Amino acid sequence: MMIRDLRKLRVLRWLLSGLLLLAAGGWSDSVIVSADAPPNELKQPNAQSQKRLAVIIDDLGNQMKGTDEILAMPVKLTVAVMPFLPSSEQDARNAHERGHDVLIHLPLEPKQGKPQWLGPGAILSSMKDEEVRKKVEEAIDNVPFAVGINNHMGSKITGDKRIMSVILDVCRERGLFFVDSKTNYWSVAGDLASEKGLPELHNDIFLDDVHTERHIAGQFHKIEELLEQRGKCVTIGHVGVKGDKTAKVLKEMIPEFQLKGITFVGISEFARDQRKDFDFAPGSGINLP
Repeated sequence: MMIRDLRKLRVLRWLLSGLLLLAAGGWSDSVIVSADAPPNELKQPNAQSQKRLAVIIDDLGNQMKGTDEILAMPVKLTVAVMPFLPSSEQDARNAHERGHDVLIHLPLEPKQGKPQWLGPGAILSSMKDEEVRKKVEEAIDNVPFAVGINNHMGSKITGDKRIMSVILDVCRERGLFFVDSKTNYWSVAGDLASEKGLPELHNDIFLDDVHTERHIAGQFHKIEELLEQRGKCVTIGHVGVKGDKTAKVLKEMIPEFQLKGITFVGISEFARDQRKDFDFAPGSGINLP
């Protein structure tokens, strides 16, 4: 028998198998179950199987370069606002009004770094539990619409079980979650969060640890690889001196990612994946008029 005839035979067998499957009730993984089924009875793809990306942008609150561009992005982002800065409240309001998630970007003591980089309201390893609790409460009350907290710097504190336990207790009491920025490989935040019944959320990859457009674009390609492997990813970028570069590359990558079926989500969606019974509604901060 000639090769062409063998190919025809295989095609006929495949078609016959398909007809038998349809007669038995349809393709098991197909979107269409039956040609006669009404639209609302068609099988829909599982939302959890989609590729989802949560982009967190740190350091808002001081009208740093890139802030306006980030807030104007056409997809849902998460913005982390530093407390007690000139535009902390306004940046949080603007982000919420545009549909973005808001986090409190809580300054935590690092192992190394200049103290002035921490900003006001920083939590230090020398503080007692009562002072840590007071600092966290004040930060929450300063940033409206916050659904969670992530750490600004903090490589020392995120490895301190005593202090992180206090921070997470306040999060739980106020209906917030904690996102570990992963500035410390030995962070205890994730394990403690799980022990306390909170979601375990952490950064997977920094967007702009090197402040060039080429590097940031390269990080997006790494993110795409992570999404292929895991289906979801958390990435952190920044406003600031080079914040316009981060905003520029992000804006360019959004349509490319959307064409590939990647959905941009707020970090609260990943929190709800883990704790569907917990209400992470915005508004845990100051009382608004």
